[in-house]
Amino acid sequence: MTRQGPLTGVKVVELAHIMAGPVCGLMLADMGAEVIKVEKSEGGDDTRRMVPPTVAGESAAYMMMNRGKRGLALDLKHPDGKAVLRRLLRDADVLIENYRAGTMERLGFGYAALRRDNPGLIYCSLSGFGRTGPYADRAGFDLVAQGMSGLMSITGEGPGRPPVKSGAPVTDITAGIVAAMGVLAAYVHRLKTGEGQEVDTSLFEAGIVQTYWQSAIALATGIAPGPMGSAHPLNAPYEAFPTADGWITVGAANQTNWLRLLAVLGAEALAEDPRFRENRGRMEHRAALAAALSAYFREASSAEWLDRLEAGGVPAGPVLDVAAMHRDPQTLAREMVVEVAHPRAGPMRTLGLPVKFSATPGRVHGPAPLLGEHSRAILAAHGYDAAAIDDLIGRGVVRESAA
Repeated sequence: MTRQGPLTGVKVVELAHIMAGPVCGLMLADMGAEVIKVEKSEGGDDTRRMVPPTVAGESAAYMMMNRGKRGLALDLKHPDGKAVLRRLLRDADVLIENYRAGTMERLGFGYAALRRDNPGLIYCSLSGFGRTGPYADRAGFDLVAQGMSGLMSITGEGPGRPPVKSGAPVTDITAGIVAAMGVLAAYVHRLKTGEGQEVDTSLFEAGIVQTYWQSAIALATGIAPGPMGSAHPLNAPYEAFPTADGWITVGAANQTNWLRLLAVLGAEALAEDPRFRENRGRMEHRAALAAALSAYFREASSAEWLDRLEAGGVPAGPVLDVAAMHRDPQTLAREMVVEVAHPRAGPMRTLGLPVKFSATPGRVHGPAPLLGEHSRAILAAHGYDAAAIDDLIGRGVVRESAA
């Protein structure tokens, strides 16, 4: 697999499962790093069992989270399995792990132990609540982190309704992205000094950073804002509106766009309504504003309004389902849906790299590995001869996939 991207030549060992750690790994892999995913020899990453759906018997969830990586299946409870991992880490640039607190130390792979052999190692830990603090020993799940970070208190239709989590596992995904950012910052430091370090982030903190606007309000006023449906806590009108045949989103979030919106709607009289002249009043009377605007939007179809709003310079868009998003011409133009060839599932589509580089373009470098697909090749690249590899596989220390 030929690598390309700004991180070409960087070696990453991923000891991570489910989502947050694998998101970090896939971001680095898409940018060109060689990511070796080390899975338990029996069963592998738990995402392999997150089914349905499957494609040719392979978990769609697993294939999404682990594209572009190489796979090694290893028994880390066995001394020889630990010896294999130590050899891999001897010249690794990055280690990603998202085990519960103390697990890596018990296995002999805590940061303090590994840095003795590899002082330049960047050791990235993702967990539910971080490696310090009173909750450091708790297990981490996106649902729990969304609840405790405040996200569920600001998500939903409005006061008095049941708590709602974001449809996407935003703390898992954000933690992976934040971790990748931390790894890259640590890598820049290492280029300057030769010194590695530990990078520590969590689902809890990833949820907190999603609350910047609401935290600004609460820190300034002492009042915690609640859910507002699709509306914005600081600007109006900025929400979804019903049309004659569906819904559209409209972002008329400053005075210029507010006046442009009124011109498109033919509702210039609303500009003179004292409740709506400035943003402060529009926020204080948001429900009345939404009702007034909805009456106009219901008079035409979504497509008609989107054409008019585009012509009038008002930011707006359709509310797409995920399948429609995959077909959208902008999605395709930005290569956010790409095709890879999987050894069992055949040609299949996955999501692409969400950042573009002019000089060192990254890409999805291939499909997710079968369990142990690259075990033999990885061991050979790290100095094991054919007899030693056969012995490790024969004793079950290493697993090799049956393609």
